[in-house]
Amino acid sequence: MMSIPASPKPLKGWRILVPRGGPWGDSVAADLRARGATPVVAPMINFAPTEDPERLTSALVALADGAFDWLTVTSATTVDVMYSQGVRIPERTRVAAVGETTAAALQAVGYRVDLVPVKDNSARGMLTELTTLEPTPKRFLTLRSEIAKPLLTEGLIAAGHDVESVVAYRTIGEPVSDKVIADVRSGRINGILVTSGSVAQQVVDQFGELPNSTLVAAIGPRTAKDAAKYGLSVHVVSRHQTVAALLDSMVALVEAGEAPRAAEAAQH
Repeated sequence: MMSIPASPKPLKGWRILVPRGGPWGDSVAADLRARGATPVVAPMINFAPTEDPERLTSALVALADGAFDWLTVTSATTVDVMYSQGVRIPERTRVAAVGETTAAALQAVGYRVDLVPVKDNSARGMLTELTTLEPTPKRFLTLRSEIAKPLLTEGLIAAGHDVESVVAYRTIGEPVSDKVIADVRSGRINGILVTSGSVAQQVVDQFGELPNSTLVAAIGPRTAKDAAKYGLSVHVVSRHQTVAALLDSMVALVEAGEAPRAAEAAQH
């Protein structure tokens, strides 16, 4: 019996909201187009300056001067801050990204990535691999958001490392246009990518109750858990925190006919 080949454009007819802009949003939009979807780039979160800009500036100058053995980056928003400030990372400083999404954001703007946790894309996973890799004291710069828990910093210090932990930004919601709100509420947007707990919160705050036909896809179990905390129902969760895994999970659900009102949504 002949098998029916998968469609080369499995998301044809689907309009998918991409909740972040910049180079990362452009890259995700290109990946969606490759799968046949129409991306709608509508940034829902942004970063506000840290309340201690002098300390951040001082740390970034020290970074450029080669003062650190390692830089740890735990979110794509941190990459936005680095890029906006023209941060230069010297060759001697190695860069650790918390997961593939953050690594992709770094690479999209020209930064290299030396370490991504293999098993656990979290601060805990990064801590485990870094302490295994570096048994002797090193100097770390940990850039973080204002709301991030200090698990990584405290763990590195406990392991004997010299750590400078600096708040790089504050996360704030960014209002989308009235047209995007109308398109979401009417069901004209068929799917929403949820890439962080902050995005999940903005989806709930800005759109309210979503149409039953709207497919909500969360990047990784941790984001899905955060979404549930804000009362957002998720239809598909990627096993890994990568955009490719997220989009592949969406495609699998759609091709299996298990997406919410998939056929109806894709026709309108």
